Amino acid sequence: MLSNPPATTVAQNKSSPVPSRHPNKPSARNKKPKGARIAKTPRSMKQPANPKRGSKKLKILALLKRPGGVSLQQLQKATGWQAHSVRGFLSGALKKTMGLRINSVHQSDGTRSYILTEK
Repeated sequence: MLSNPPATTVAQNKSSPVPSRHPNKPSARNKKPKGARIAKTPRSMKQPANPKRGSKKLKILALLKRPGGVSLQQLQKATGWQAHSVRGFLSGALKKTMGLRINSVHQSDGTRSYILTEK
């Protein structure tokens, strides 16, 4: 007659398949080695992104290149954006990221025109 071996519990078994660890501490496999950093390219060295055909960036650039410039209301109508979004795009994406020079001219009728100028 064969007897069944005694049942072992997880506490008795030293080689548990799932190691217990503190839930808020990252495991060793998720840690980065110390001193490992990602090198970032400075903005001045980045190449400006070429806008896709039919994109809002391309529409804005085309309007800014017109001889008389373009008003904020015209930019809003072309993109469907609110005024603060257009101004943020002009200063962030075009001036800072792409390094373009955009002049703002106050017209006699009280409107403001934006013109893309050469560096």
